[in-house]
Amino acid sequence: MASGRWGARGDTGRRAESLAAALLERSGFQILERNWRRPEGELDLVADHDGTRVFVEVRSRTGDESGDPLETLTARKRARVIRAARLYLDSGAPPAATYRFDVVAVTFSPEGADPVVVHIPAAFDLND
Repeated sequence: MASGRWGARGDTGRRAESLAAALLERSGFQILERNWRRPEGELDLVADHDGTRVFVEVRSRTGDESGDPLETLTARKRARVIRAARLYLDSGAPPAATYRFDVVAVTFSPEGADPVVVHIPAAFDLND
């Protein structure tokens, strides 16, 4: 039984974030933060990849009927991620040579098959 503020939806989100972090780590990323939160914003994952600070938004869906997880990354959500990244950098985080915004999309199968996990580097930028 799911518990907490988000219930089953939150459990799915946490599972998606764990899958995303594992995929990134296998690709040489160092995860610096998971679920970095402030009242003004939140970041799913913050990572370092060869000197680049990567802010990772994780999107997930169950099944194909509800669409692709990437469809949920609206302009409003991108703006929130950018704002949260600025808050993170202003909070005294160590500087990096460059910065980028990646997305990891996770599609869970209602039948229990392995989830499909797709990493999209530089999915959006400050002008989005």
